[in-house]
Amino acid sequence: MEFNKERKESLILAVREIGERMAKKLPEEGFPNLKKTFLQCFSNTIETTVECINGNEIFLITGDIEAMWLRDSSAQVVHYLPFLNQYPELKSMVRSLIHKQFQYISIDPYANAFNIEPNGHCWEKDITKENPWNWERKYEIDSLCYPVWLLNQYYEITGDSSVFTEQVKESIKLILSVFSTEQHHEEKSDYTFERLNCPPSDTLVNHGKGTLVSYTGLLWSGFRPSDDACRYGYLIPSNLFASVILQYIMVYADEIFCDREMAEQAQKLKNDITDGIKKHGIYKHEKYGEIYAYETDGTGNYNLMDDANVPSLLSLPWLTCCDKNDSIYQNTRNFCLSPDNPYYYQGKAVKGIGSSHTPDRYVWHIALTMQGLTSQSEEEQLMLLKKLLATDAGTGFMHEGFDCDDPELYTRSWFAWANSLFAHYCLELFA
Repeated sequence: MEFNKERKESLILAVREIGERMAKKLPEEGFPNLKKTFLQCFSNTIETTVECINGNEIFLITGDIEAMWLRDSSAQVVHYLPFLNQYPELKSMVRSLIHKQFQYISIDPYANAFNIEPNGHCWEKDITKENPWNWERKYEIDSLCYPVWLLNQYYEITGDSSVFTEQVKESIKLILSVFSTEQHHEEKSDYTFERLNCPPSDTLVNHGKGTLVSYTGLLWSGFRPSDDACRYGYLIPSNLFASVILQYIMVYADEIFCDREMAEQAQKLKNDITDGIKKHGIYKHEKYGEIYAYETDGTGNYNLMDDANVPSLLSLPWLTCCDKNDSIYQNTRNFCLSPDNPYYYQGKAVKGIGSSHTPDRYVWHIALTMQGLTSQSEEEQLMLLKKLLATDAGTGFMHEGFDCDDPELYTRSWFAWANSLFAHYCLELFA
């Protein structure tokens, strides 16, 4: 079934039907407005961010910005995935989204966000290779990981191998090529990015090449999932995420594409990343023991922190980068959820992880949700659910960041990714 504009209404009805059915499983006692908030967040992506293109294609805006992010659009549909086999409309929508994502990757694998058409709209006129499709050309490893992650989720749930089109195959080859190049960023990459008259977090130093790095086998990233510049180019959570999707690619190469060269390239990259993490990604902290660094440059410099945006160090088990019981992860988690993490804030209303992307002492709903999704304590999970409900400023929606002392002060009232993850969290807890 192809997705087209005429089916948009039936898609909305299907999502509302699922939402109402799932809402009946949610508790009422002790969780004020849970059902109402769940219903609003569950349908938000379909009702407000899906646009139809050319009859059978779709475009997902991130919310209050007109562009489609490869990362955000993948996360925006995560709560719909369990229902794909029951609802052909949803299956068609996610399949169309995947194909759109890989089409964009083929246009420019270094871009993080795209326009609905080649109209030249953009966040800023940056000094980088121009393309009228690009809303923003900040190179982030996770932008290439998320579409493969969504592809794998879709295929595992539906068994629909027809999703592996020639376009998908060629775009995966392009992902591998970029990853291989960015292992040698200083020597082989021609990617640069500069933005004028902006905060330092919005541009890369060193004439747009970023801070100097030494070869480690790890993949270089210009920017974090927050769209803020990396302090050091080897972003550890994104490298761990890349290792996961490279394993998926190895399977596709063998079982779907029958492409031995692709499989071997993915295997080499994965091995290089694994070795690089062991040698350069783990920091021996005097207080917490061995923890994952957030960033490193391969010369002994480390940035010890965590950011609310996913992939984060906190999110590693959710992305299947490691087990929840992994000792290094547990040490890292203890660090991330402590004042030793410069972006961990404790206020009158809540304590949690924020980001350099938002004001000081602003905690993110995504980070609170991810803390719950990776927790092994039911008590902690339910406490976090209550905190999520209590910090929505009475809107019934999740936001980007909010003041940990006063949740009435927040950024982005329309942020679909946060709403989707909240709905997914509710399903994980009670469905």
